Amino acid sequence: MGQHRITTIDLTTEAADEKRPSKKVVEAVEAETAEAAKKPRRKKVRSKRYQHLRGMVDRTKTYPLAEAVALVKKTTYAKFGGSIRADVVLTDNKLQTEIAFTHPTGKKIKVAIASETLLDEVEKGKLDFDILVASPEMMPKIAKLAKILGPRGLMPNPKNGTVTAKPEEKKKELEGGKLMVRTEKKAPLMHTVVGSVAMKEGELVDNVTALIKAVNARKISKLVLSATMSPGVKVDVSEFIAIKN
Repeated sequence: MGQHRITTIDLTTEAADEKRPSKKVVEAVEAETAEAAKKPRRKKVRSKRYQHLRGMVDRTKTYPLAEAVALVKKTTYAKFGGSIRADVVLTDNKLQTEIAFTHPTGKKIKVAIASETLLDEVEKGKLDFDILVASPEMMPKIAKLAKILGPRGLMPNPKNGTVTAKPEEKKKELEGGKLMVRTEKKAPLMHTVVGSVAMKEGELVDNVTALIKAVNARKISKLVLSATMSPGVKVDVSEFIAIKN
């Protein structure tokens, strides 16, 4: 019997070769990538006005509070009013406190009182409030929603006064100017609005002073004030360390 030669063809290899880009295509892509890497990134060009205002603030200096407030108002380059906020770096990464600002900050805070109807809304994912106040009797029901309220920092707590036998009075206090502030979850940072550009310098000084006293100047390692559109100005808090909170 004659022997028959069987020829096998590796279809897998041929299919792979068909999908593989040609040498010319690979070289072209590599050339474009190399060319793009050589091009310098364009730096954001600031306006002359911004650069002038930025130059008025010494970034290496900490200013007395009154001077810092005046500088923030002077260096804002927004065409509209805008708010002024404080960014605080603390030595305590789990700080939570209540501030009673002397003057309205311009930021409206919505305070809700826990009720059966409200808790039903919360369970559905509707949280249309900034602070939740509750009576002690409501806490067992609120505890069931801890997974929803807790991560958002909305869980009522006896330590900050949001669990009280007089929730209506507490609501009025908070809506009237008192503010609950806390550090970020994973960092000793605190951010809060202390007023608006339209406010008088003395009023802003009063509000920032209230913040410093509430937090405790000894726990502040850095405090920066800035307007909606202005350079940041570092504040010297050493003058408040001798003041009893």
